[in-house]
Amino acid sequence: MLNPRYTITDRLLAKIKRINTLVNELNNRRFPHVVLVELEKTARAVSTYASTSIEGNPLPLTEVKKILKTKPAHINKFDTSVLRDSEREVLNYNQALQNLNEKLEKAKVRLSLELMLKIQKQVTVGLLPKFESGKLMEQPVVVNDPRTRKVIYLPPDAKDIKTLIEDLVEFINDNRNKIDPLILAGIFHKQMVIIHPFMDGNGRTTRLTTKVLLAEMGLNTFNLFSFENYYNKNVTKYFQTVGEFGNYYELVDKTDFTSWLEYFTEGIIDELLRVQKLLPEVGISPETKLQPHHLKILRFIKEKGFIADRDYAKLIERAKATRALDFKKLIDLGLIDRKGKGKATYYVLKER
Repeated sequence: MLNPRYTITDRLLAKIKRINTLVNELNNRRFPHVVLVELEKTARAVSTYASTSIEGNPLPLTEVKKILKTKPAHINKFDTSVLRDSEREVLNYNQALQNLNEKLEKAKVRLSLELMLKIQKQVTVGLLPKFESGKLMEQPVVVNDPRTRKVIYLPPDAKDIKTLIEDLVEFINDNRNKIDPLILAGIFHKQMVIIHPFMDGNGRTTRLTTKVLLAEMGLNTFNLFSFENYYNKNVTKYFQTVGEFGNYYELVDKTDFTSWLEYFTEGIIDELLRVQKLLPEVGISPETKLQPHHLKILRFIKEKGFIADRDYAKLIERAKATRALDFKKLIDLGLIDRKGKGKATYYVLKER
């Protein structure tokens, strides 16, 4: 049975308190649905870029956004043979993230081996042979330093993987009401990296499943949240902190989770602060509250890509001067940008 070693230091306790405060502040804010949709789309792109970049994907964020926006409709999510591996990784991760978002909106998603296998299959489809996708590893693997290519870690034997994963799942599920959810999420994350249960896709599967655990703690801003982004800022530090060096069987009784938990919670704070700054100040005061006609503008842009005054005039009966004020309000709120001049003026959603 898993019995992780860690200490609740003053530093760790302070970070947990800070996270709870930030989560409550964010969850108490209310925004128009159309605004949240755009922010969620941005967060998915950032998460997809960061998590695949951590694993060595060379595509920049601008290219990732372009791929997610222009994915050919004829490409089935399970048939990506016409794509480069870097593009497959991006589309696979984004699809897995969208699936989790949808599940979490409908109900709580309970941690299980089945859930992890399904996620691993989604992130590796088209990248691994079918007998390795959605399956625990059955052959020995080693972890190499990406720079020197030297072996730095020997994971547990394949015959022990299933038992270790089941012990981890049981530990998390049995301690939901006993241990702080942030601690549980952090323990899960590092222990998954230590077990290294798959031939490939370990990091991506671990980070996606960790997001599920964070969402369960009441983080209603889950869809706006990309904690992978923090790790991608300093990948070397992430790997040094989350991973271990040596042989699993020599380290299993010596591993201490404390420094990782401090780093893990620090990353969540960093991301929550980013989200807090990103969210537009659209409150419930008469000066900032969006009206139905404002939402019509935003929906039209989301569907068509842009809107001109002549388009807006067909949507609603409002004087030209009043329509101009409607556009100005959305510009002032940081929701749209004005492009062109004179009769060629049109409006688009503001890039974030």
